[in-house]
Amino acid sequence: MGIKKPKYKSISTYLKAESISEIKHEFENGEILAMSGGSINHGILCGNIYSEIRKGLKDNTSDCKVFGSEIRIHIKENNSIVYPDAMVICGALEVSDEDKNAVKNPVLIVEVLSKSTANYDRGDKFYKYRQLTSFKEYLLINQDKKVVEIFLKNEDQRWEIIRISEQNEYVTLQSIDVRIRMDDLYKNISL
Repeated sequence: MGIKKPKYKSISTYLKAESISEIKHEFENGEILAMSGGSINHGILCGNIYSEIRKGLKDNTSDCKVFGSEIRIHIKENNSIVYPDAMVICGALEVSDEDKNAVKNPVLIVEVLSKSTANYDRGDKFYKYRQLTSFKEYLLINQDKKVVEIFLKNEDQRWEIIRISEQNEYVTLQSIDVRIRMDDLYKNISL
């Protein structure tokens, strides 16, 4: 008995389905994958990081813009379209040729980790993001404990990791020159 191969979809098929779907899906090299729902802590952290980055960018009069989880990233090198929890683009916005609602030049990408997505966000999704030439910094926020990890591309094009877990510390986002107090990031979170 033969094994059935999955039917692969085109990006245009994905975009047509996504435009009428009530839930978000990501596109990975011909496969359409449903995204899981978020928790209350996930939603609060997404809101907190968005507002703190926005406030920080406003304070430093930068040409960078912060985007929430509604905007997709098209990673042509992986034939993927994904939704980050937040991202920052500096300078001109580069929109995908295939998807007018997807960008392709984030500098900073943010993911809020859950037990079900942590391995994907640290592994395959981080690999995908690293194909973007503009990508310099990756912020992972744990929703179950006060722990933040920052992956930063150094001058040698190697990734360094910084882990922050003290309440009175700051999350310093070097790629956009923004500092956020851990207490502000985790405000209204019940752990």
